[in-house]
Amino acid sequence: MRVFASVDEFAGTVGEHLGYTEWRTVTQDQVNLFADATEDHQWIHVDLERAARGPFGAPIAHGYLTLSLIPVLSKELYRVENVSMGINYGLNKVRFPQPVKVGSKIRGGAEVAEVTDVPGGKQVVARWTIEIDGEAKPACVAETVARYVS
Repeated sequence: MRVFASVDEFAGTVGEHLGYTEWRTVTQDQVNLFADATEDHQWIHVDLERAARGPFGAPIAHGYLTLSLIPVLSKELYRVENVSMGINYGLNKVRFPQPVKVGSKIRGGAEVAEVTDVPGGKQVVARWTIEIDGEAKPACVAETVARYVS
């Protein structure tokens, strides 16, 4: 894990790849809980028998579930100290090139793409790639926008 002493130190990493998280397994329990939380119970996610006969050969995680793991992955990758708070400000762009089959291992990698001044702090755009172990295409590519308040 990279630890930055301040948001200014973090801002000095524009263009730098921050590394990769550990691999983690996506479970059916996670998918089911996400389906319950979002009320998206489409069979490709939660019906194990039908999904096994479907286009992916297994149940798959919701794309938004994969995306929603970025905050927890970021805690494993880096930390910015001496800020009063960091907030999720949104996304610039998101794609899901490859579905994540339940039981697959994923990991995240991030690059600091842009840092700009905002009232009270800095806005950071990070380019995330969520990889699937053994797959050529990533599960998710996303530009996240966070604000760090001094």
